[in-house]
Amino acid sequence: MGKDSFYCKYIKNIIDRGIALLGLLLFWWLYIIIAILIKLDDPKGPVIFKQERLGKKGKVYRMYKFRSMRVGAEHMGSGVYSDNNDTRVTRVGKFLRATSLDELPQLVNLLKGEMSLIGFRSPLTYHPWTWDEYTEHQKKMFELRPGITGWAQVNGRKTVEWNKRIELNVWYAENVSFLLDLKIFFMTIFKVFSNADNENKGKTVG
Repeated sequence: MGKDSFYCKYIKNIIDRGIALLGLLLFWWLYIIIAILIKLDDPKGPVIFKQERLGKKGKVYRMYKFRSMRVGAEHMGSGVYSDNNDTRVTRVGKFLRATSLDELPQLVNLLKGEMSLIGFRSPLTYHPWTWDEYTEHQKKMFELRPGITGWAQVNGRKTVEWNKRIELNVWYAENVSFLLDLKIFFMTIFKVFSNADNENKGKTVG
């Protein structure tokens, strides 16, 4: 079907916002518990971590996550998350990353129309490249809204190097459909519960 299909242009956005609203209404209590745990573990920093990412058409937006790293982590070392032994990650943060619960605040991004449940994993504005450094072919993945999960995430997740991830994202943009999204959704659930491919093998933005 692809990015120009009726599903992609209209239905996908309705589903995303419906899921976001339902998720926020059902799990508000979990947000409170996680917020308390973050503050007890590392009281100096905020509960929500905001970071500028590249979204649809290369537009910069602020992505929300539960804070899993110490304050100022972006200015320590390489500035990007390295692996499961990264000393900048808090104790609670390790659990949040392992269970992907740190991604829950992105439901707000879905509700705002900045993200989709399924799409490409939005990169930082400077890593692996700036917007101008992507090729026209690579920019095809930005024809869609970035996702909480996606085709690249269920086909290697953090073990796949960047060029391959982008190729997977471009393929998704050209073939997106309801059935493909459904397949990715259930594959993601399996990945999260099995914690498969959740350790970085190189620099990442995840």
